[in-house]
Amino acid sequence: NIKRVCQFLLDKEPGKPDAKLRYRIKWNHNQNIVAFNVGYRIDIDKWSTETQRCKNNTTHGKNKVSAAIINREIQRFEKIADDVFREFEIKKTVPDVALFKSKFNENAGRQHKDAQPRQSFFNIFDEFVRHEGDAKQWSMGTYKRMKHTKNLLLKFDPNLAFDKLDEAGLNNYASYLRDYMEFRARTVMKQISILKWFLRWAVKYKHTTNLSFQTFSVKMKTEEKTVIYLDWEELMTTYNYHIPETSSLLEKVRDVFCFCCFTSLRYSDVFNLKRSDIFNNYILVTTVKTFDSLKIELNDYSKAILDKYKHLELPNNKALPVISNQKMNDALKELGKLCGIDTPVTITYYKAGNRIDEVHPKYSLLTTHAGRRTFICNALMLGISPDIIMRWTGHSDYKAMKPYIAIADRAKEAAMNLFNRKSPTTENRD
Repeated sequence: NIKRVCQFLLDKEPGKPDAKLRYRIKWNHNQNIVAFNVGYRIDIDKWSTETQRCKNNTTHGKNKVSAAIINREIQRFEKIADDVFREFEIKKTVPDVALFKSKFNENAGRQHKDAQPRQSFFNIFDEFVRHEGDAKQWSMGTYKRMKHTKNLLLKFDPNLAFDKLDEAGLNNYASYLRDYMEFRARTVMKQISILKWFLRWAVKYKHTTNLSFQTFSVKMKTEEKTVIYLDWEELMTTYNYHIPETSSLLEKVRDVFCFCCFTSLRYSDVFNLKRSDIFNNYILVTTVKTFDSLKIELNDYSKAILDKYKHLELPNNKALPVISNQKMNDALKELGKLCGIDTPVTITYYKAGNRIDEVHPKYSLLTTHAGRRTFICNALMLGISPDIIMRWTGHSDYKAMKPYIAIADRAKEAAMNLFNRKSPTTENRD
């Protein structure tokens, strides 16, 4: 056996509360000494010299990296060193500094100084965003979601690498999102899904050969998604609600929202709707999200809303006076409260494995997307075939329609139960 002394040390600097962490290894009667930068800065008062680890439940450096992440990297460095020494012990040779350092860096996935520099995990993630964004013409919303995902990965581990994302690493990331970030179960699963999307791309373009993600799945309790929509009576109340002339903005918000309720348009598509997209009995739109070309027939309600604004001068030849999504969402909650749309709605979700039930008045949950959901739910309840509805909405399969179909089925069941009321003469029948 090659006797050695391995120690993690802090390179302290005058006046600084944290220090670089390095791994020093001595062997061959201390004649050979090598040190490796672990890649993290450690808050000095949160380091345990005895255990050679960060103290539990602490964070370190300006990025507030958790002790669990750093301690895992420490353990990885220890294993790499042991594996390298074992290789030389099997060969019954004692390595010099250069040979040991070269082998250690190779096993750690580090490049030799003369080798071609390897792209970092996050540089490759940026390349993925550029490539996929250009190829699939992502919306700004998708770019924002990807930026959010990258920031989460950076917070989880600023030195993240593909080889760290084995099953244990993926489990650690899921736990980090669930326990440290306190995300809901659905959010955790969505972030893991995005990460796996990136890893599939990275394998395809030969940035990694790590396939651990292919068999990895997050096992978390999830709730059935609550679909917020207006039933027909609520929709008619909103459509006919008298709004004072002093609240012209609220009136425009109501009209735009109702137009979505009668056409199935998303906010992005009604925002971009131009007068040139409108014909006698239908509109033609190319959706922002999916680039589908849709022909949507107009009904009396949607026609009346378009007619109301056809003489109003709007920028860029727009058909309707659409304000920003955030402002519209805020105004919709105010509108819903005025219209008395206050049915209690229970929102159930899971966080850190715990079930949480919250009750909200429906108006507080209204957003622009409720317009599209309102159209789908009411169309199903009116008995319109899902196949026809999908031609209006642009849905390509039944998977996205399933929650709406379930709502319509429950409504039909409740309606049929109205026939079960007993008449006064029923009990006297033979």
